[in-house]
Amino acid sequence: MALGPEHPGRVRGVGAGISPRQYFNLPKPQRMSFDDRLKDSLRVLLQEETKKMEAKAREEALRMEARTKQLVEAEREHFLSQLSQLIPNFDPSMLKPRISQSPKNPMSDKASCSGGDVRSLHFEDDTAKNGEDQEEKKEEEKKDEEKKEEKQDEEKHDDQVIKVVDYSNMEAPSSLKSLCRYVETTLVPQDKTPNFTIDKEVFGLERDTFVLPKDITQFAGMEEIGATVVAVYMRYLHDLLKQANMCSMVGFIDLLQLVPTASDRSRLVAARLQKTDGEQIFMMPYNPGRHWILLIVRAKRETVYFLDPLPGNRVVDEEGKNIVNSAIKIYNSHIARAGRKAVIWKTLSGTPKQPSSVECGYYVMRFMRDIIMDPSLAFEKKYAKGKVEAPYPQEAIDEVRNEWAEFVCLHGIGELLNT
Repeated sequence: MALGPEHPGRVRGVGAGISPRQYFNLPKPQRMSFDDRLKDSLRVLLQEETKKMEAKAREEALRMEARTKQLVEAEREHFLSQLSQLIPNFDPSMLKPRISQSPKNPMSDKASCSGGDVRSLHFEDDTAKNGEDQEEKKEEEKKDEEKKEEKQDEEKHDDQVIKVVDYSNMEAPSSLKSLCRYVETTLVPQDKTPNFTIDKEVFGLERDTFVLPKDITQFAGMEEIGATVVAVYMRYLHDLLKQANMCSMVGFIDLLQLVPTASDRSRLVAARLQKTDGEQIFMMPYNPGRHWILLIVRAKRETVYFLDPLPGNRVVDEEGKNIVNSAIKIYNSHIARAGRKAVIWKTLSGTPKQPSSVECGYYVMRFMRDIIMDPSLAFEKKYAKGKVEAPYPQEAIDEVRNEWAEFVCLHGIGELLNT
């Protein structure tokens, strides 16, 4: 009370007319333009996201190494089968590594929705066991040697017949059965693989891909499907969009290819968004880990739709969300737009739900097909919360499988025959 009232902007005990900035020699505040503040905030955001994403780079490198081991094992199996045909008494089981579980693609290439851990190949040391059983095997081989020599030609012929699977009773479209028979009788014996050149207009950049015989047989058997299968079907859907003159309305983002870090994936998505006026929607299949989902990005509205074939109240994983959020912020900076504080994420829970643990990839392919078949693109209303969540009938899934098989026969096998 003795000091009297406090006067704002003054330093007590110094006198009137002296401001805190003058007394304490504070620097004069500098004004920053809106563009500079936006650039600084984006720079800080990208630095934070980069630190988070680079931590996962080593893990992805290990997964790529597991994929390489898988391809090497496939070549080894093929080589062993050739040796067994050329050498009468050759026993390939002595050289084969034991596999505890079939390895999956590092980018969650195959998806079983089981939630189990992905395990890589491991080799057991059978030296001790082989040493104990070596003498017994030699005696058995001597006894059977004469019989093997007498029936050598017959056994070779039988081996060739066994390799060709009978697909007549398989529950699959006829085109898929024919494709499987061609794989078993022609592609595998000749060691050939269908190759595809995906034009730049499909994903924003041109790239080549190939379909392994194993991908085809797994697709025919309604097993887990990989990234290549989904990418080839998006290539087919792009042709449908061209026929309907809808390419300016719908596009595709290929987030399935292996890129080093999540920040690189953000830049890949942003580069794709920058090649549109913002009105176009982009369908982006995504596999966060042994399960396929579909993300639909609408850049101009800063909105992302989440379609999941699994039942329940599910949400997008944090990494996938960060990838798309960063991509939209980069897109906003490219068009000089401030944008919202946060991207809008909408879960469309009214999608059909898969009945078991392996159909997620087939359902995502069907989701994309149903969306582009509606010229009004009213997918938000169609799959809104509260809609019926019944599974697709098998006929609807078989329609997708038949289209995929016919496309592979026409483009993949056709180009292979022309070469």
